[in-house]
Amino acid sequence: MMKVKIFDENHEKDLEKNINAFLETNKDVIDIQFRTAVSIFGEEQVYCFSAMIMYKG
Repeated sequence: MMKVKIFDENHEKDLEKNINAFLETNKDVIDIQFRTAVSIFGEEQVYCFSAMIMYKG
């Protein structure tokens, strides 16, 4: 059966850390998709780094 795991972080290093931790316990990865989004609130830029991992579960 195929499953998905979604990660969503404000910093790319947090996303990297969480994905690597997930990959240590799940070896049957089918695909990883990565996205970056940015929005502006007033004078502040807000980044969103996300990934979807498809794996056999």
